[in-house]
This record gives sequence, C-alpha cells and structure tokens, in this order.
Amino acid sequence: METKLRTISKAISWQLLGLFTMTAISYLYTGELQSAMSLAGTSMLTSFVFYIMHERVWQKVRWGREMLPSAQHDNGAAR
Repeated sequence: METKLRTISKAISWQLLGLFTMTAISYLYTGELQSAMSLAGTSMLTSFVFYIMHERVWQKVRWGREMLPSAQHDNGAAR
C-alpha cells in the first residue's frame, strides 16, 4: 500500500505532463494560447481530483496483487 503523499506526488507529476499535453492539443484546436491554457487548466484541476480518488480506490482492491511471504513483512523485527 502506498502513502497518501506518494499518491499525491504521482498525481502532481502526472498532471504537469497532462497540462503540457492538453495545452498543446487545445492550442492546435483553438489557435489561441489563452483559450488553450484555460481549457488545460480546467482539465488539470478536475482530473487531479479524480486521479487521486481513482488511485485510493484501487489501493483497496486486492485483485491482481501478489502477496509477499510474511517473512518479508516483518520489517526486520525477527532479526
């Protein structure tokens, strides 16, 4: 399970990439930098929230995960 801080950090880095991409695509469609930036900013804010929610929900889903042997979960306490 990852920490909330890791989830948020991943969301921020993903959104920065998305902001650049969405601005470029929006500019190609609108031909106006101001409109492109506005569209990209709106998209970034909404998808940031939904990304975090999506990641946190998937953290609770056990399907597709491999469980590690319990010896690897003891964090060295038995040593």
